[in-house]
Amino acid sequence: MSEVSPEAVARAVERRLAGRIQGLSSQLQGVEEQVDDVKQTQRQTESTLLNLLTRFEAYVRKDELDKNKQLAQTRVGEVKADIERDFGHHNEVRRSATGILQAFDSGLVSEDTVRQITEELMIKSPRYWLAPALVGLAAWTADRRELCEQATEEAFRRSPAKTSLLFALVLRRQDRAEASVRWLRHYLLHQNPMALGREFQVILECASQGAFGPAGRALLQETLAKWREDLLDDDAVRSAQVSRWRGEIEGLRGPSTTAEFPRLAESCPQWDRLDAALVSARVHATLLDRFEQLMAQPTPASDRLEDEIDAILDRLVGDYDAEELPLRRTLLYHELVVRHDGDEEAARRESDLKAPAFDETRDYLTVQSTAALDPASVGASPAAQKLAVASCHEWLAEAHAGFARDYRAALPTAVDVRFGKGGSRTADGPGFEPPLWTQPIAHDLADLKQSLRRHYDRHIAAYVKSLAYDVKKQLQIMLAVLLPGFMVLLAINVKFAFIAVIFAAGVWGVVVYNRSETARTAQNNAEQSLRRRRDDALTQLGGVHAEWTDWRKRYREADAGEAHARAFIASLATAANGATPFDGRVVGANGFTGRDD
Repeated sequence: MSEVSPEAVARAVERRLAGRIQGLSSQLQGVEEQVDDVKQTQRQTESTLLNLLTRFEAYVRKDELDKNKQLAQTRVGEVKADIERDFGHHNEVRRSATGILQAFDSGLVSEDTVRQITEELMIKSPRYWLAPALVGLAAWTADRRELCEQATEEAFRRSPAKTSLLFALVLRRQDRAEASVRWLRHYLLHQNPMALGREFQVILECASQGAFGPAGRALLQETLAKWREDLLDDDAVRSAQVSRWRGEIEGLRGPSTTAEFPRLAESCPQWDRLDAALVSARVHATLLDRFEQLMAQPTPASDRLEDEIDAILDRLVGDYDAEELPLRRTLLYHELVVRHDGDEEAARRESDLKAPAFDETRDYLTVQSTAALDPASVGASPAAQKLAVASCHEWLAEAHAGFARDYRAALPTAVDVRFGKGGSRTADGPGFEPPLWTQPIAHDLADLKQSLRRHYDRHIAAYVKSLAYDVKKQLQIMLAVLLPGFMVLLAINVKFAFIAVIFAAGVWGVVVYNRSETARTAQNNAEQSLRRRRDDALTQLGGVHAEWTDWRKRYREADAGEAHARAFIASLATAANGATPFDGRVVGANGFTGRDD
């Protein structure tokens, strides 16, 4: 059996050690690459999941809105069908009322035909106040006093207020001024300004058109002034009107101004409050435009007072009956859901603002506010709306002042600019998250840039240093590993021990050198990338500062509109006492031949 020479053993150990070291180096390199891949995959997965979550939430919300809208459309049809089934016969009576009056004017319809039609309407609508009122009118024109009194009493029993207004208007239409004012006084004496019926809107129409002549207008002015004085002493009633006008003013806010100041919105911690302040300040111009146009627009009147009174009568007889109001309120809500594309919350907010128009009774101030803010819901004419706006100038002024005071008080006392918020990364430095840098934006731009540059340079240097490969530590590890091995091999063969250790140290040194060079390259790349990022931040800072200057200018301009709006609102105090289209007008007495009483 031949002996194994020490040289052969040394060569064999040398080859084995070299293979092991090379394999270990490859394995370490592979592990590092796998760790980097895992990190990259994790980031991609998080981004994908976040995107999927956002899209899923948007899909769920859209599906919810679509279902809400579809259901609301179905409910609109159902409620309209209920209204037509339960109250459709009222419409027939309403359509007949003004037609009967005009038929009397023209003389083209016989008394017998009118009597037959009104009696049929009475049979079809046994509980509706207007049906017996029309029977009374027909009996009046035929000079059938007993039937007229019976029909009038029945109509009065069903609705004293509407019956009084109807006969007051009809008598005024026929130039029976004294009798008309008597009915009007009878109506007003039995009204509670805290609980006025829906028909009271007709009074505002009459006041705006001068429908009752000088005597009637004087009676209305005296009564309404007394009601207003009494109600304004009630803090709760006054506060309710101020709150309603405040809600109307806040509803004039436009969209966010983020698109106008994108850099400021991104870099200013107080942006939400700045945005809200500018949006609110711009309300003054919107408010001024809206009401200036309303008050300036002409309100042409017909040449004939009869035509205007007919229009007022249409509003009186066309108003919803109290029994209809719940269904009408429900119909409004579902129509608003459809209009807002299924957004029930937005529909509910708008419905709440319009709700007073569907109350069975309202206080006098609420009647005025509703006519001013939502004229369509109560059938108010442009003339009546203008009169109502003028009458509401006190609580409009109070609401406007409170609105301006509140958005000004909400302005931040200190406005900052901020850079380096968590989550921002660089391609060459995936682990780098620049710490927050915050400074008052009012500082000089040059000082801000110098501070931001120092901030970035300090943290970039620290981060780049952290990427360095610790050669000293690797050499210490190499010494700690190779020295014990050298001692073991030295006991076997001195020459072999030196050869093996020198070879292993050389291979290990090459690996350490390669890794240190890779780290140095990564440091250079990261430093260049982060310095570009720093320069971008400095450019961004200049843009933010410019937008801040622009924001202050636009805010000052918008906020200055408060004084103009305030002056306009104050001028409304004199608008409520202007002349009406038919002051002092009389009509021809070629209509009814019936008695004044």
